[in-house]
Amino acid sequence: MIQTERLILSIASDEEMRLLTENEPEEEMKAAYGEMLSGCLAHPELRQWYAVWFIRLHSGKTIGDYCFKGLSDDGCVEIGYGLQPEYWGKGYTTEAVIAAVDWALRQPGVKRIEAETDPDNTASQRVLEKSGFVPTGTNGEEGPRFVWCGSSKPAPV
Repeated sequence: MIQTERLILSIASDEEMRLLTENEPEEEMKAAYGEMLSGCLAHPELRQWYAVWFIRLHSGKTIGDYCFKGLSDDGCVEIGYGLQPEYWGKGYTTEAVIAAVDWALRQPGVKRIEAETDPDNTASQRVLEKSGFVPTGTNGEEGPRFVWCGSSKPAPV
């Protein structure tokens, strides 16, 4: 569990991930949650790198989630995240990403953190930039790739 000023970030259990997968209406996210659960079951000793992490307010209300997409042999983890639309624009995603990156970089074997975002999702790109990521100039499956460059302080708004 990770706590920030306004948030609690915690790893979902296998049962919570099964429920997420079963109840997810979007096929793309349903498949992603299923892949995450499969990763947890295949690598229980490394489940933090495959599991869904809930983003919750201190009140306990779940407002989104994020995940790391495995830990590569060269020490790279990729982060992905999403927040319920009614919580957009309040700094919660940036707060969660900064805390997740800080936590990940303190874990054994982690050398680099990357992310991808849809080319049209300027809000997500702004979250990455405010969280210390810079564009790599390359594209991945989802769009432009970003790499964490060493600054985890949000840029002034």
